Amino acid sequence: MNNNDILRRLRFVFDYDDAAMIRIFANANATITLHELHHWFRKEEDDLFVSLVDKVFCQFLDGLIIEKRGLREGAEVPKPSSMNNNAIFKKLRIALEMKEQDIIDVLALADLNVSSSELGALFRNPSHKNFKACGDQMLRNFIKGLSLKYRGM
Repeated sequence: MNNNDILRRLRFVFDYDDAAMIRIFANANATITLHELHHWFRKEEDDLFVSLVDKVFCQFLDGLIIEKRGLREGAEVPKPSSMNNNAIFKKLRIALEMKEQDIIDVLALADLNVSSSELGALFRNPSHKNFKACGDQMLRNFIKGLSLKYRGM
């Protein structure tokens, strides 16, 4: 999954309008225009499509965390970092304040059954011997489960 597709799906899950999306980016000190936002939501085949780079997508996810949970007392907005499916999954888990069982339940809504040890492997340090890379299918099913949970679709 690419960043644009995930952003598009998250916008649907949480039913955010353009103003809400811009506000979420602003939470993480990212200034984006409506024009940029609309280009990110276009399909790849469209001539006006613009790929959403990791740094900016990371700012959206950090802004989502701040939107949902607030900024901790005395904390600064985190610096953007490179993104992969594991980092995206982790940031979504943090933003939604999900515990292990919550994630298992959301994945079950999308007809994906995972054990707690499988799930734990996704959130381990990449240098840990039991680390497992999060595949596109796992992330896609998690977002689908969120859609079913929050939108009923």
